[in-house]
Amino acid sequence: VQLQASGGGLVQAGGSLRLSCAASGRTFSIYAMAWFRQAPGKEREFVSGITWSGEYTYFADSVKGRFSISRDNAKNTVYLQMNSLKPEDTAVYYCATQPRINANFDSWGQGTLVTVSS
Repeated sequence: VQLQASGGGLVQAGGSLRLSCAASGRTFSIYAMAWFRQAPGKEREFVSGITWSGEYTYFADSVKGRFSISRDNAKNTVYLQMNSLKPEDTAVYYCATQPRINANFDSWGQGTLVTVSS
């Protein structure tokens, strides 16, 4: 599976961005896709995930109520809508896929930088 992440940029606090992650290749092998982020000097953390069927979604506590996740079946693309952005959301955001439940995320996109100014 190949992943192409896009949509990052510079936004003021309180603003919004939508990240996209387009999957190609063996998309039939995807169980779930998730977004992770890594801020400077910090470890990578889980942000949000969605099963490939779209049935289940997951969010880190830090983004609940502000971020939403969705997928477009026809485009094999997952979107992360980020609203009410805060400076602490500044990070490189990565999308990744999981081949089956409880498995490691084994395909990763290249990352897209989100910078939130105060």
